[in-house]
Amino acid sequence: MRILVVDPIAEEGIKALRAEAEVDVRLGLKPDELVALIGDYEGLVVRGETWVSSEVIEAGTRLQVIGRAGVGVDNIDLEAATRRGIVVVNAPAGNVVSTAEHTLALLLALARHIPQANARLKSGEWQRQKFMGTELRHKTLGIFGLGRVGSEVARRAQGLEMRVVAHDPFVSVDHARFLGVELVSKKELLKRADFITIHIPLTAATWGYIGAEELTRVKRGAMIVNTARGDIVDEEALVKAVEKGRVAGAAFDVFSHEPARESPLFHNDKIIVTPHLGASTREAQRSVAVDVAEQVLTVLKGHPARYAVNAPLMAPDAMSVLGPFIDVCLCIGRLSSQLVSGQLDSITVNYEGEIADYDTTVLKAAVLGGILEPITEERVNLINANMIAQSRGLKVVEQKRVVCENYANLVSAEITTSEATTTVAGTHMRGETHIVRIDDYWLDIVPSAGYWLFSDHLDRPGLIGAVGNITGRAGINISSMLVARLKPRGQALMLLRLDEALAPEHIQQLLAIPGVYSAKVVKL
Repeated sequence: MRILVVDPIAEEGIKALRAEAEVDVRLGLKPDELVALIGDYEGLVVRGETWVSSEVIEAGTRLQVIGRAGVGVDNIDLEAATRRGIVVVNAPAGNVVSTAEHTLALLLALARHIPQANARLKSGEWQRQKFMGTELRHKTLGIFGLGRVGSEVARRAQGLEMRVVAHDPFVSVDHARFLGVELVSKKELLKRADFITIHIPLTAATWGYIGAEELTRVKRGAMIVNTARGDIVDEEALVKAVEKGRVAGAAFDVFSHEPARESPLFHNDKIIVTPHLGASTREAQRSVAVDVAEQVLTVLKGHPARYAVNAPLMAPDAMSVLGPFIDVCLCIGRLSSQLVSGQLDSITVNYEGEIADYDTTVLKAAVLGGILEPITEERVNLINANMIAQSRGLKVVEQKRVVCENYANLVSAEITTSEATTTVAGTHMRGETHIVRIDDYWLDIVPSAGYWLFSDHLDRPGLIGAVGNITGRAGINISSMLVARLKPRGQALMLLRLDEALAPEHIQQLLAIPGVYSAKVVKL
């Protein structure tokens, strides 16, 4: 086996590879040079510096596996790799402890003004009173995101005798209880936390997650630490909140644009900054290097890897039947994750019709991928689906019936939370994905990309017009509408396809209409 390493990784990773394969280390290759070389290798190892394009993948005629020594795989064309049957692996767990420890280091530095005191003393100023700090003991730590890093931060904070609350709708109550963490709403966390740490991925849903509005709700004098991604927090709004004294201080290891040589965060002494050092420990670099090396060798030996990013291709006979339902399942997962409320507890995936005769692991992975997409940087696939769900304390069950009453094939997901059970069902017809059931309502929509308003209401004359008045005053066009009802003058569900998203104040206006029970805007 021949493996090409094109980005710097820890020597321990190189040694692990060389123990079982022929390894060439060629750093700083230009794109055309990599294309010229890759055809001689079965394995390729990168970090974040090298772009593994479709041209590189097509040229890799012997390539079986690509290893990314780290978490993100944005520098790899996953679609091209999957199309060629090349497995992509990464090392999402290698820097968890390192990032958690850096979070605590920044937390302590904030509480005791360590960087500022260090700078003043070295400049010849002895100012003990100016740097009066605060203890972490008996303070409340609010954690956004109780995944791998957030969980490790919680464990360490409890060792410092902090009370820990967290907001993460995609973690079960039992899992949080096991960690000794109280789950609360976003609003409650902002209100109660003396210190806030952020450990959620950057997605369309989390872009600007902590903005000007959220910063007006934080407990006065709170401190904020971000070691996740820069654009999760509005940097300009944070600086203003610090200047006004609403936020006592902040520490950032990540920025909107990296490498960051200029930022609004750089010009306030109450804000501590570090150059994305979360994973910058010898142990973390050694761990991700060894982890990805072991997985690359595992794949080359013909075995499944722990952290495969893309799923292997299905057999042709299964692909012809199940292939169209991968998009159906992704859509079901994405839609249901936006419709549910409360803490997730269990997920039941039901298959009816011919598809029930096949191994549906890939469809289950697609449903879970759609549900968990907003809150994990890991791509959910048939290899890691159960592991990711279990790490969040979620129970996943599959049920099958070879007979389907209404359609040739039907997939439904029942998501049970602390508040209710939400059901979303879909099928594939006429070459398209169709959503055909939401809870007790049978309907038929083709979920085109964009914004949709889901309104549960009382079926009465004038209500649809009242909703239209609000969207009209908001200047938002309705491109299509569908109403499903259980009985005349009974409970009904209205779906509106919108050209733009409704603002929170418009949602409140909808909820104020007599007979409107719920109103949610989802993005597909």
